[in-house]
Amino acid sequence: MKTAEIHRRWLDFFEKRGHTVVPSASLVSDDPSLMFTVAGMVPFVPYLSGMVPAPYPRATSVQKCIRTNDIEEVGKTPRHGTFFQMAGNFSFGDYFKEGAISFAWDLLTTSEEEGGLGFRPEDLWVTVYEEDDEALALWKQHSTLPDERIQKLGKDTNYWSTGQPGPAGPCSEIFFDMGPEYGIDGGPITDDDRYVEIWNLVFMQYQVADVKSKTDFTILGELPKKNIDTGLGLERVAFIKQGVQNMYEIDQVRPVLDRAAELAKKTYGANHEDDVLLRVIADHVRSGLMLIADGVTPSNEGRGYILRRLLRRVTRSMRQLGVEGPSFAELFPVSRDAMKAAYPAVEHDFDFIARAAYAEEKTFLRTLASGSQTLDTAVAEAKQAGGSVSGETAFLLHDTFGFPVELTLEVAEEAGVSVDAEVFKTLMQEQRDRAKADAKAKKGQRADLSVYKELRGLGETLFTGYDELTHESRVLGIVVDGAPAREAHEGQVAELVLAETSLWAESGGQDADQGLILGDGFEAEVLDVQKPVQGLIVHTVRVLIGTIAVDARAETQVDADYRRGATQAHSGTHLVHAALRDVLGPNAHQTGSYNKAGYLRLDFSHSDALSTETKSEIEEISNLAIRSDYEVVTREMGLEEAKALGAMALFGEKYGDRVRVVDIGGAWSRELCAGTHVSSSAEVGMISLVSESSVGSTNRRIESLVGIEAFRNFAAERAIVQQLTSGLKVPRTELITKVQDLGAQLKQAEKKIAALEAEKLGQRIPELLAGAEQLGGSRVLLASLGSVGSADDVRSMALQLREKLGSDSAVVVLAGEAAGKPVVIAATNPAARENGVKAGALAKLAAQVLGGGGGGKDDLAQGGGTDPAKIGDALAEIRRTLGA
Repeated sequence: MKTAEIHRRWLDFFEKRGHTVVPSASLVSDDPSLMFTVAGMVPFVPYLSGMVPAPYPRATSVQKCIRTNDIEEVGKTPRHGTFFQMAGNFSFGDYFKEGAISFAWDLLTTSEEEGGLGFRPEDLWVTVYEEDDEALALWKQHSTLPDERIQKLGKDTNYWSTGQPGPAGPCSEIFFDMGPEYGIDGGPITDDDRYVEIWNLVFMQYQVADVKSKTDFTILGELPKKNIDTGLGLERVAFIKQGVQNMYEIDQVRPVLDRAAELAKKTYGANHEDDVLLRVIADHVRSGLMLIADGVTPSNEGRGYILRRLLRRVTRSMRQLGVEGPSFAELFPVSRDAMKAAYPAVEHDFDFIARAAYAEEKTFLRTLASGSQTLDTAVAEAKQAGGSVSGETAFLLHDTFGFPVELTLEVAEEAGVSVDAEVFKTLMQEQRDRAKADAKAKKGQRADLSVYKELRGLGETLFTGYDELTHESRVLGIVVDGAPAREAHEGQVAELVLAETSLWAESGGQDADQGLILGDGFEAEVLDVQKPVQGLIVHTVRVLIGTIAVDARAETQVDADYRRGATQAHSGTHLVHAALRDVLGPNAHQTGSYNKAGYLRLDFSHSDALSTETKSEIEEISNLAIRSDYEVVTREMGLEEAKALGAMALFGEKYGDRVRVVDIGGAWSRELCAGTHVSSSAEVGMISLVSESSVGSTNRRIESLVGIEAFRNFAAERAIVQQLTSGLKVPRTELITKVQDLGAQLKQAEKKIAALEAEKLGQRIPELLAGAEQLGGSRVLLASLGSVGSADDVRSMALQLREKLGSDSAVVVLAGEAAGKPVVIAATNPAARENGVKAGALAKLAAQVLGGGGGGKDDLAQGGGTDPAKIGDALAEIRRTLGA
């Protein structure tokens, strides 16, 4: 049975039993505490916890998930994967234990011909919580399992909680018995791999507090509404139903494994170490495919770093199998074809996915080439000294070469040495601290989300700001220092929840509004507006005058100038996006944005830097759209209707069933967008592109000033031009020529200085030749030149000296200090190389002393480092080596 067929049968079964089919949420979790969707229940947490009223009494889904905490186990066990699919059925105060147990047994044991999964009852085992007699009785009532195949286990395995105060309850797990050839008898209680857990039924029954550990907490009582949360591992069921040994051999994964084996000229099953690498490749390619399909792109931070690590582990594994060149163009199309039946988007968006993946591979192959030399040197030194690779080196590799520290650890482990991980962590933390030093935390510490549960239960906050800047409302709740409060007093910073608001909460790339909240006897400045919980708008305010109390009347007042600037910037973002696609083509997807009054930032999928001409064209098209005074129309409609109209959904964004469509000039720019906008494009005023840069191997970023800020920028540049024309005493039309002439004169002067320095060095040749000595059968010239202009000066001198030493075995090693860094050049003639003296080995030896890396060819090589004071020591080490 194909994995996509199991997927379909699951949804069909529960839909026929009154469950609302909920499409898989994105792998990018809405939960701010989670980087990814790590379990099938994550999208339903607001409903299961009671934070948000459930829109349906029962639901079912097959949820895409990513977990990387066990990444080192991938490929080594039958069921550890980074990407997996969790099928679930959920009840929000509707059916409870009996319904969950009867549904599970029916689906598992109903024959394939009748739409079930066709498991034999004699292959199934069940565990229940040791004190849950109700579940035990229900299993006996609704299944044909004998008593000995229903086992009781304790809290550590069969009791579920979030690890925080809140809902919790016992669970019941269903296992498949692989057979006696896979392990010992005795059932799941043996904890043997023979018994594969396929389905977990969680009975969310109690409210717990004082949670000290997984097994130590206090049960406060039963929940007023009991919920069901179940999860069946689709890959686990697939490998059982397909009769294969593990999840890497199922139909959605095995094709990639086979293609990787073919590229590497390996036979799967012939060698354990190779098999593990092939499984890692198959798993990580699929995970990369699905992550990029959900809008994640490789980067050095957050989700992008996880994706980068996965992709680079693929490249690393392929190299370990003997494939040195690029392989993603062979592997990703295979994964696409294996996954498209269940997830059509991977085929529809494959051009974008492929560009992101292939560019990352190309970048990493360059990284491997440039960083491997440094890493190899560090590993060799550590091995020779019986120590470890320094944390400083690991940080250098990460920060300069883009080596994931995990790769450094893997390479070091293979060589039998360790890495000073603590020093690396310290340096990484120092870097993060420096990055944050200049950024004042605007958001501050937000209260625990449970604080908003009761407030959200009062209903959604109505946003009225599309049509008005002021609105009369009522204070529903106040949060001070993370806890509910009845009042907020003058001077305090507090969070206010109102019934309605005209203030925009930060979302969709648009920054929060600025403004005031006023009432009888109080005035508060709005510091921030956010949506910490779906449907709830929270205003962070500083109380300027008086006291704010719950139930008080309150008027929200948006700063009109700020809102005008913000709408100009948001509409300007749409104009720039349309211009980008006009110039670069439809593959230039927007991948992120941020806009506020006077400024917009737009990230888009593109690999190459934009030329000056291209940037000017994009800027001109955007401003021509402003001059054209296009009408801006917003409409609300169903998602499918909007897509049929050609409205652009931004890649990786999540949308509900009802969406807002923003047209600028009709179909010229038609996007799904909930933000605030101008009423005509002329109101944007002006767009001035100020920068274009890379934010990843497949992403570029445009930054632009908008409206009055764009005008001010042009005015400032005009003032600079006036100062230059005045100072250089040329008209504006001749300014560029004058600056170019000055640049040419400077280059000529630099060439003259370089020639003089080279001539000065050349005058030292006789003196240096006189210092040559006989070592180990070769005439050896070792010398430090002191301060030099560049490494080229040292190289030129070494070649001249090697020539003058004649045809007998001769070795030249010169060192110098260029721009504060030591540089070493080693040169050997043919006779010396016949004697076994190689320039590359000498340069590498010197570089090790200098704290850097080096190498090259046998006849000419270069090394470098960080400490010029050790040049003498480096030359002495070479003298000792050659004289040995």
